[in-house]
Amino acid sequence: MSEEKSLNFIEEIVENDLNSGKYETLVTRFPPEPNGYLHIGHAKAICLNFGLTQKYGGYTNLRFDDTNPVTEKTEYVNSQQEDIRWLGFNWKNELYASDYFDELYGFAVTLIEKGLAYVDESSADEIAALKGTPTEPGQDSPYRNRTVEENLAIFTKMKNGEFADGAYILRAKIDMASPNMLMRDPIIYRIKHAEHHRTGNKWCIYPMYDFAHGQSDSIENITHSICTLEYVSHRELYDWFIEKLDIFPSKQYEFARLNLTSTVMSKRKLLQLVNENLVNGWDDPRMPTISGLRRRGFTPKSIREFCERIGIAKRENLIELSLLEFCIREDLNKTANRVMAVLDPIKLVITNYDKGSEELIGENNPEAEDGGGTRVIPFSNELWIEREDFMEVPAKKWFRLAPGAMVRLKFAYIVKCEDFVKDENGNVTEIRCTYIPESKSGSDTSGINVKGTIHWVSAAHAKTAEIRLYDRLFTSETPDAEEGDFKDYLNPESLTVLPNVYIEPALADADLDGRYQFIRKGYFCLDKESTADKLVFNRTVTLKDTFKKPN
Repeated sequence: MSEEKSLNFIEEIVENDLNSGKYETLVTRFPPEPNGYLHIGHAKAICLNFGLTQKYGGYTNLRFDDTNPVTEKTEYVNSQQEDIRWLGFNWKNELYASDYFDELYGFAVTLIEKGLAYVDESSADEIAALKGTPTEPGQDSPYRNRTVEENLAIFTKMKNGEFADGAYILRAKIDMASPNMLMRDPIIYRIKHAEHHRTGNKWCIYPMYDFAHGQSDSIENITHSICTLEYVSHRELYDWFIEKLDIFPSKQYEFARLNLTSTVMSKRKLLQLVNENLVNGWDDPRMPTISGLRRRGFTPKSIREFCERIGIAKRENLIELSLLEFCIREDLNKTANRVMAVLDPIKLVITNYDKGSEELIGENNPEAEDGGGTRVIPFSNELWIEREDFMEVPAKKWFRLAPGAMVRLKFAYIVKCEDFVKDENGNVTEIRCTYIPESKSGSDTSGINVKGTIHWVSAAHAKTAEIRLYDRLFTSETPDAEEGDFKDYLNPESLTVLPNVYIEPALADADLDGRYQFIRKGYFCLDKESTADKLVFNRTVTLKDTFKKPN
């Protein structure tokens, strides 16, 4: 009998709340800000929020936290929706913080009327000077004791667009001596004359995240508002607003965010890479974005499995990128079609195989649960093989081609190297072999055993393709923690382009959803830039973990 998997701490909270009758229905939300593309860290939060309601019933809302019109775009909304669906999840309600702008404004007025909020016209520097330090209390703003009537009048004028950006802000009146710096009269509204992607120019004041978030949760009756550990200190303020407004008591819980080696997870830094053309857009296959991983050939299953393996914890830790690569290898090993491609070609001529003759060889994916299907591979007397599979002066324990050596051609025959040809610069340009007709794979009666097997592509039938070999984007495992600019640690070898690779003809029919193991070379997928005239394949991952950690 298999051992039941233990619950993570959030699942324990949910089970206790449901079993005790605290809530009848579990309601979670995933609340991205539409100011960039989602990355692998968001995938962890997506799997958690949607996974909980899949497991315990209830539903998950998708709510876009669109309270900053300067940085938000409909493009980001669309990409985030696509990513969530691609991962295999569906939301019950598509919502926006901007849906609640009228209600949030009403909440702010309520706080003013209760004497719990005031309009401040201090400059940012003046506010910072009065804020105090973690060990010293702050000082009251000179505007803290404005009358309710005066605050309401100015706040109305702010809403009506009568003031410039930065002229006034609305602050909650809490406690300037609180040990939690966020409770020292935080800003809850600011003036921004900027067109919003949904509300246009209706509003010129916008709520701050801390004011909009908890109230939006409450409006939606979110039972478990799950966010990352950097919001622990925000929880006190989250609860304060809900208590003072006397609204549905959503509760916030925090878990450790995903930190991954050899990359950065800050949307600000990822945007910097995009804007400075250091990568080829948000979906560059070197990026940790979900769209980048998808373009590189990662599958939804592999990312969900990765999130399951790293688990949900209360303490920050650094996850090895190699674990994510392990998850995609494990998935593709069972699902990817086996095909042959020669990345660094050299000609092999079989001198005793009739020139002009050809035959078809069938093969499938032996690891696939359904057998993998079959395809035919044309074979002829002239083949392309990898240059590295021939050695003029063989090393010790060399089991591939060399003068007088025999090797098996994958799926086909045993061949023996009889001779080779060099150009005027001494480079080997052609290898000449004989084949053993009785040695065909699956019906070998030759009695000859060889230790080496190499892949090949028939020269007469080969198609050409551009191959893009991707590696880690940074040379440092922790570019964020290094001295200097994180961009100083970009890996100059993170992309290698091979413009003329020979591939077997079946790959001419490859599609964007296909996944392929190039035998002995790694897992690949078709890139979106591929055309009928120019096939382009991206390497998803090597067959084995070959990354060498820096000294």
